[in-house]
Amino acid sequence: MNITDNSESILKEIDKKYHAINQKTDVQLEGLLWSKPITYWDYIQTDALLNLQIQRTTLPDEMVFIMYHQVNELIFKMILWEIEQISEVENIQTDFFSERLSRITRYFDMLTNSFSIMENGMEVEQYMKFRNTLTPASGFQSAQYRLIEFSSTDVINLTDRRYKESFDSNTDLETSFEHLYWQAAGKDYQTGKKSYLLQEFEKKYKSQFLTQMKEYQTKNIWQKFKQLPEKDQKNPTLVQAMRHYDHTVNITWVMQHLNTAIKYILESGKGNGEATGGSDWQKYMHPKYQRRIFFPELWSPEELANWGNEKEV
Repeated sequence: MNITDNSESILKEIDKKYHAINQKTDVQLEGLLWSKPITYWDYIQTDALLNLQIQRTTLPDEMVFIMYHQVNELIFKMILWEIEQISEVENIQTDFFSERLSRITRYFDMLTNSFSIMENGMEVEQYMKFRNTLTPASGFQSAQYRLIEFSSTDVINLTDRRYKESFDSNTDLETSFEHLYWQAAGKDYQTGKKSYLLQEFEKKYKSQFLTQMKEYQTKNIWQKFKQLPEKDQKNPTLVQAMRHYDHTVNITWVMQHLNTAIKYILESGKGNGEATGGSDWQKYMHPKYQRRIFFPELWSPEELANWGNEKEV
């Protein structure tokens, strides 16, 4: 066996690595003799991934619907992964923040541009049939999307606009949670009654949501932005990147989703206009109603007043 100087150097580093965790290097190296080489399908878990699509009907276009939403959830996971990189760094540097923010925005840009798959990729007749088997499930119940919101901005910016003026950063999280903008999709505020859609959603995820809300109070994207040097917070390129992220998530992506829903649920004339989860989906989804804005300090009074109606930035 020809041991090169480079090989010896690597072996020394391996020995150093295992010594640091009180492991025997010889045992670890012997294990390599019996391990099999990695393959693409094992590494990506292709077989498992391709067996996660379980239809509830015999309609072919339901498969498009399932796969598209699974892809969305994978992208959401990628976004959360990048946000975590930002949030966990102490003494965050502007270059690192900007680079990770650009990754996050690219993922959301991709999601926005992908809606033609849904809008033009299913027969209306098939969709209106298989969607009835999905009741009362709803895309509203995407927990990862809620986690993205909690980790992007202060909770006050996610509060239902009807109650926002009476809340502030000192409002307890439980009260804030009960008045988040998306509660309007499944809660009668006069009676306090919650829909089955919302009850099941909270039963599974409320504890996790409250934990995320608390944990990210001081390290969400907005808070990390404010930790950057003051001169960088005023950098036009970085400010525009923050605005683009805000606009993409809270207007562009939402409007693409809304327009696709309108096509199938309303314009087709084949349904009753109701969402599978029973929510008032048009008012819940349209930006001009709930005015969810991650970084309101970066927008002018005129832009805030016309939120959801202005041209794309």
